Amino acid sequence: VARRPSGEIVTYPPVSTVQRDGMCAEVTCPAAIAPQVTQAAGQLAIELATVAELVGVMAIELFVVGDQLLVNEMAVRPHNTGHHTIEACVTSQFEQHVRAILDLPLGSTALRAPAAAMYNIIGAADGHDPRNDLSGALGVAGAHVHLYGKSARPNRKLGHVTALADSVEQARAIAQTAADLLSHSTTTTTMAMAMATTTAAHTPGVPQ
Repeated sequence: VARRPSGEIVTYPPVSTVQRDGMCAEVTCPAAIAPQVTQAAGQLAIELATVAELVGVMAIELFVVGDQLLVNEMAVRPHNTGHHTIEACVTSQFEQHVRAILDLPLGSTALRAPAAAMYNIIGAADGHDPRNDLSGALGVAGAHVHLYGKSARPNRKLGHVTALADSVEQARAIAQTAADLLSHSTTTTTMAMAMATTTAAHTPGVPQ
């Protein structure tokens, strides 16, 4: 959610996240929730932003428990779980944050494609540097690779990969293929590469 001092508020489409070892590993959009839950989450975000007199962007982590939404965490800043918006939304969370702080009209949060997936690149136990495999990852059609220039060390977020597609499954296959190459993972790369090769060929509007 984003709010500017004059009171304008916009919300982004909710995402689903997968956590591993206490860190966000994967983000998919749209979230795998019912339409009424999506609507309720958006309304809750607006209420929280209004009460807090938010200026800027705020990420809100929610748990869906039965028919209830439970707030677990709020982060008043651009957040890792919103990095997919760089490619996936008309206005990224970073541009939106600047617009909000300067009290400029907020931008559209609409998705540019039906689905998006983002995989974080987490430092491996052996200290493998993902920059060594950048060429291979950039060769994955439809994968948008972001490396942060950090020195590699275990459990450090070193970058992320985003993909857009016609379905979450297609986007996940593309993003996971590139992420596995950067992470030097061989457990899922072969299967994901096969899926990505098949799906990327008929994903209209996805940058190649």
